Amino acid sequence: MDFTKLGIGKRFVQALEKEGIAEPMPVQEVAIPALTEGKDAYVSAATGTGKTLAYLLPILGKIDPAIPAAQAIVLAPTHELASQIHQQVLRLAQNSGLPIRSLLLIGGANTRRQLEKLKKKPQLAVGSAGRILELVRTKKLKVPKVGTVVVDEADRMLSSESLATVQELLELLPARPQLVFVSATEQEAASASAQGLAPDLVRLSAGSNQVNADIRHVFFKTEERGKADLLRRLVRAIEPERALVFVHRNKDAELVKSKMEHYGIPVADLHGARGKLERKKAMDDIRSGKVCVLVVSDIAARGLDIKGVTHIFNYDVPAASKDYLHRAGRTGRAGEEGFAISLVAGQEARLVRRFESELGIEMTEAFIREGEIFAAEPE
Repeated sequence: MDFTKLGIGKRFVQALEKEGIAEPMPVQEVAIPALTEGKDAYVSAATGTGKTLAYLLPILGKIDPAIPAAQAIVLAPTHELASQIHQQVLRLAQNSGLPIRSLLLIGGANTRRQLEKLKKKPQLAVGSAGRILELVRTKKLKVPKVGTVVVDEADRMLSSESLATVQELLELLPARPQLVFVSATEQEAASASAQGLAPDLVRLSAGSNQVNADIRHVFFKTEERGKADLLRRLVRAIEPERALVFVHRNKDAELVKSKMEHYGIPVADLHGARGKLERKKAMDDIRSGKVCVLVVSDIAARGLDIKGVTHIFNYDVPAASKDYLHRAGRTGRAGEEGFAISLVAGQEARLVRRFESELGIEMTEAFIREGEIFAAEPE
């Protein structure tokens, strides 16, 4: 199978080739034909499997660059994910030679600057539901030509306070658009909400609720107070090219970052309390290699696509299997091997067996001694 057989135009096929993409991934084979036909759909596939291109290619194929008006909207739960989607659109537009304009519209950004850019009449609006709703409500973003609305990370966007915002936005559109919901996991609440918004949607799945087979899962037992020192020793022993360290709360991200800095480890943090410029700098630093460790909270990390992440560390172990799935999916992308390492203290040990059972994975216990990592002997 190739992209041409999926109905993707020659210019976009060439644009993909410039990015080193020659063959479609399974989710793209499943989703592109249905989305090109204009069907409402719930697209689900594991993280790092090409979902963004699966919906962007059909959208861009329908956009008429000659029409100076928004023709599609993509909603995302975090600034970082919205920015990644926007940058992908820009690359496809540039490499295809088509004058398609995309505008990133997120909260916390300079509103006046966004309004100035809206005067250039972008064909695609990508951003946070709240900011886009505000601009539509005040008629700053004109929407009579919008034919498609994508809700990315739908399991989060449709089962939280964001749902009411999405509903209100859809009600303000003069014409009923094609609705596309995208997620790595299928949650009952989000699925029911999507069905309510689009009763005739089709479900397009390519391995959702599954952990990438290229990821190895390891856990280390420790005491809570020993986690920072254990993390430091593991980072020194492994020397990851890029690593994400997951914590539950914003203040924990800052605390862990401070401890890693004390040990002389190049580190940045990313969480919801950080401002737009601080978050951008953290992303730039990890992507450029200026730092090798990025400490993140769950909310900030949703949808992050950072190339070259070799390891993720669960400093705080998630309670739900679906959250472990999202975290682990930040590594082992595009066929590369990845490592998910959990620092387990006290009652967190029981979560290891839950993940193994619910996700169908094997988690290997290990220990570190004198800078060397060893697999623990089976009990």
